[in-house]
Amino acid sequence: MTTEGQSVDRQRIHDELERARADLQDLVSHATPAELRRRTQGTKWTNGQMLWHMTFGFLIVRRLLPLVRIFGRLPDRASRTFAHALNAATRPFHHINYLGSVGGALVFRGPRLTAQLDRTIAQLHRRLDAEDDDALDRRMHFPVGWDPFFRDSMTLADVYAYATEHYDYHRSQLTLTSS
Repeated sequence: MTTEGQSVDRQRIHDELERARADLQDLVSHATPAELRRRTQGTKWTNGQMLWHMTFGFLIVRRLLPLVRIFGRLPDRASRTFAHALNAATRPFHHINYLGSVGGALVFRGPRLTAQLDRTIAQLHRRLDAEDDDALDRRMHFPVGWDPFFRDSMTLADVYAYATEHYDYHRSQLTLTSS
């Protein structure tokens, strides 16, 4: 998390993105089919579904970045209203989020999963390098009911960092032998 006026440690964000990319590559390459079908700790997902969900978190960040850039230029009440409307839909969101990971894991697994993450992280690296400090300080309100790592107000830099926070949290729920 950053505070206004504080310089963003871009290298730390790059390093965290690379750490997660290498870690997922390792997890996927060592997981057996039986391990991928095993339930995770504390969720209804299997390890395979959770690996997709962890990857999907990085794809979500790509979609959140333009929202923060836009809402960060508007009056505060605009993103507050938007976040409030999304919070009202928290229950259906969680259901869709669950089903999306169940379905996504059917398509994105093995090399296809790691290739998707590689492409996404490469795009995040390029985007982060192109951001100026003013852009990284822009902020918007988020639907805090949707994710434990969404805070009421987040900067663009916070959103980049969110990707690995989300990844690390769910990684701890995996029940893979190699994890």
